[in-house]
Amino acid sequence: MNQSINNILTNFTTVTHNNSYFISIEGIEGAGKTAQLRFMQSYLEGKGYTVTIVREPGGTKFGEGLRSAILESTTSLSPIAEAYLFASSRAQLLKEIILKNLEIKKNIIICDRYIDSSLVYQGYAGKLGVEKVMQIHNVYPLNTLPNLTFYIKVSIKTSMKRMDIRNNDKDYFESKGEHFFQQLINGYDQLKSLFPDRIKEINGEQSEKDVSSDIQNELDCLIG
Repeated sequence: MNQSINNILTNFTTVTHNNSYFISIEGIEGAGKTAQLRFMQSYLEGKGYTVTIVREPGGTKFGEGLRSAILESTTSLSPIAEAYLFASSRAQLLKEIILKNLEIKKNIIICDRYIDSSLVYQGYAGKLGVEKVMQIHNVYPLNTLPNLTFYIKVSIKTSMKRMDIRNNDKDYFESKGEHFFQQLINGYDQLKSLFPDRIKEINGEQSEKDVSSDIQNELDCLIG
């Protein structure tokens, strides 16, 4: 690991008290995150937890405004502009929702994308560099990391096939094409070595039920 990145990471922390947890879920488009978010909410509520699902960018009135500005953009944005916009949305989400809920006993926050998306989309694929993205987050509350992150890995072929089936209009990132998607996959692979204990790779090529089963096993290890 780059020593400079390692030094920055010493300032990052997780919130662990009141039997409450912060979980994020990652993956390229078409990975199947939405179905697994529903599964996790149902499963964890069955275990007696209060579950709140939020998304990035978004989750607050301020963040949703930034989400529209980014994902509906028809103009190419600078990776540094993207990084700061996502960080702004993230800081507000942490302040308004995530940190407050983690103060309450047996609460679980599940975030659809978090810092790893910035590290991959802007740091790797956008060529901004992981160290720069980490530096942007090297201040409270942006230095808050999830207790657990699921990375649902699928191939570009599977991603494109699933997006074709959905037949939705492509947003700013979805329209970037296969080369960009391959860079994202490469970036997520690199992140696993940066955060080996936090990031759990799940084979998204499996059936939805099998993906849920793998996620359940990891959740059981987290909540005991």
